Amino acid sequence: MKLASPKLETTNLTPNTEALARCEIALQLKDRADYKGALEVMRPLWGGVGQRPNTKGLLPSVAAQVLLCTGILTGWIGSIQRIKKAQESAKNLITESITYYQSESDRKSIAEAQTEIAYCYWREGQLNEARIMLLEALEVLTTPGFTRARALLKLAIVEQSAARYYDALKILIDNTSIFARVPHHTTKGDYHNELAMTLEEIAVADKRPDYFQRALTEYKAAERQFKLASNHIFRASVKNNIAVVLLNLGRFKEAHRQLNAARDLVVRCKDRTRTAQIDITRAELFIAESKFNEAEAVARRAVQSLEKGGQRCWVVDALIAQGIALARLNKPDRAHHILQQAIKIAHEADALNKAGLAALTLIEEVETLTPATLQAAYQQAREWLSEVQSQEVLLRLNSAAGKLATSLRGEMSRDVAIDMLLKPGDLDTKLLEYERELIKRALAQSEGKVTHAAPLLGKSYQGLAHMIETKHPDLITVRTPVRRRGSRKQQSKSAARRKSR
Repeated sequence: MKLASPKLETTNLTPNTEALARCEIALQLKDRADYKGALEVMRPLWGGVGQRPNTKGLLPSVAAQVLLCTGILTGWIGSIQRIKKAQESAKNLITESITYYQSESDRKSIAEAQTEIAYCYWREGQLNEARIMLLEALEVLTTPGFTRARALLKLAIVEQSAARYYDALKILIDNTSIFARVPHHTTKGDYHNELAMTLEEIAVADKRPDYFQRALTEYKAAERQFKLASNHIFRASVKNNIAVVLLNLGRFKEAHRQLNAARDLVVRCKDRTRTAQIDITRAELFIAESKFNEAEAVARRAVQSLEKGGQRCWVVDALIAQGIALARLNKPDRAHHILQQAIKIAHEADALNKAGLAALTLIEEVETLTPATLQAAYQQAREWLSEVQSQEVLLRLNSAAGKLATSLRGEMSRDVAIDMLLKPGDLDTKLLEYERELIKRALAQSEGKVTHAAPLLGKSYQGLAHMIETKHPDLITVRTPVRRRGSRKQQSKSAARRKSR
């Protein structure tokens, strides 16, 4: 989608004045989601993501601003374009800007730069680090205004991402007057959008349908502001969020229409990250409609897209949707593997609430879990979700506890229990059972392909195939069908025919 970019007349500008003007216009273009325009404006100073800007000859305060601007653009464009290690590059540039600000004793600019580093941490899913940096910055940014408003908004986003919905709501409501006075359409739109998302989460978490209507009102206010800002990408995000509300209200056709409009906008703007986010919502909508094949395909596409850009929190959301779809397609082993992936990625990103939701979903959706796996999943879900402010999650945890208790009580008959207590264990049988479980998991992970499962177990293809046929014949139905080769003579004839074509 082509946007008219502000023109920069540089004829009578000094190098320092020109650099500051370029930074100002580039950040304006960012607020309109025009990353190509922002790159073009900064081109004389900066070659793009992954490169350091040219600050030679600039005053320290100007060099700091150029480094901050390119750091902000690096994190933003890296997120849109799914560029690996872009957030780390962004943090390095912004950190270098802070060293300049420190030499000038510019505490306000240092705090502003910290809020941008915090946002990079948030994109990576490192919510604790993001929260700490934002709270430190806000201790300095005490004057009501644009900079404090943006820091408060980022903190609300972090708390909402951590499922601390009432903390996020308090930040937004307590500072309504600050956002009302900010003469900046994109920031106002961000405020209404984040407030709507928080109200929506509380509506789901605490069964408050009236909050859905409040959320829709705030979303409409957000879209008006983004339209005034000519920010079509953010308008698309709002439409995606409205679709989530409509999904929760059971208005599926309207939700699909909103997603169609949102996807059209982001595809035209070539924003693959937000396209994948919309696909996650589409997958959740398909699940609500019991269209599980469609849900699994869309979620899988979103996972593949988001993994390329390192968007780990959103990868977890997509994996959870994919795992649910697979479980309801009666593919428990594959669902188990996908949900374990979600847990692992969320844990590595320190997004423990996401890890907890993935573990809870594993308990709810996969019916073939052993009591030990159930216990492990419940124990960690309870720990990781301990700070989540959601009545719905608490009810889900209670239900999971009941499932665990039933599993432990009903695992074996009285006679089997007595035999286990009174007779020595059969080591060979136990080892065989463990071996079977490992092979089953490897086959699930490789979609039944023995060729791919064998290296996971440190076995050759022939060795694993022989183990399945001779020791675990019940797993033959889990693996892909065996392709029998003909005799060497037949193979030679076939090869000769292929060569003659």
